[in-house]
Amino acid sequence: MLVYGGTGSQARPTVTHLLQRGHLPHVLTRSNDKAADLRAAGAKAVVADMRDFDQLCAASNDMDAVAFLLPAFLDDPDDGIRIGQNAIDAARRAGVRMFVWNTSGEVSDDDSGPNTKLAILRHLQSSTLPYVLLEPTTYMENWLGPWTAPSVRDKNVLTYPVLAECKVGWIASDDVGALVVAALEQPQLAGNRYRISGIEAPTGAELAAIFSAACNKDIQYRTMTPEEMGAVLDASFGAGAGDNVAEMYRREQNDPDPPPKFHDMTSVLKMLPIKMSTISEWVKINRQAFVG
Repeated sequence: MLVYGGTGSQARPTVTHLLQRGHLPHVLTRSNDKAADLRAAGAKAVVADMRDFDQLCAASNDMDAVAFLLPAFLDDPDDGIRIGQNAIDAARRAGVRMFVWNTSGEVSDDDSGPNTKLAILRHLQSSTLPYVLLEPTTYMENWLGPWTAPSVRDKNVLTYPVLAECKVGWIASDDVGALVVAALEQPQLAGNRYRISGIEAPTGAELAAIFSAACNKDIQYRTMTPEEMGAVLDASFGAGAGDNVAEMYRREQNDPDPPPKFHDMTSVLKMLPIKMSTISEWVKINRQAFVG
């Protein structure tokens, strides 16, 4: 099975779960060195440029299934549609029996402006490729970023650009990886689109209380401004890196009727039976990042 983005935090759990279930994951990467630990664990690294259709065709040959993930940060944002279309067309040419796309967020059907994910989805829907979409809410791993973890560790304040009263079904990347693998193993589910979240939906204050208990210290919640979030991303990944993220959170904070950030997972887990993580369990595993 071919895994896009397998050396990154979002798709690495897909590789781990494939190995645990006895599959041979082929990890698509731009650098063989980035996949060294995955190779040591039993995966195979496939070096390719996602913008190169011929290279993706070669990587897709003889693959039973593909786990697709679009990179979060691209040198050229316009490459997103090209990469998605290349991956789909290469998989179709190879006769792949299942293409599972972790969309890293809900795919909006708003085509009034640029919408990379929607363009990729339409290309996928127009193809003959069997596919499943998994549209997660917000990753728990986001709390490990420089916009949250240092503030919790040093100031006992959990900062994130979500309004305090908003209920969010935070989801662990390990759970998403397990769901991706469960979908890859069931080609009969082709054509389904699942909106997924964690099994809890705390407000900001409730989330801070969970963190407080797990970290054994009093933690408060503070809503970051979109501008603050954008500035941290710019400092971490280069000027302009935070523009799109800041705009996304600006729209969310100003939306009088925001879409739900939590989904009842009962029906999804009947189709994709995995054990979901609680927030407390996740925080305890990653406790060192928040207590120093």
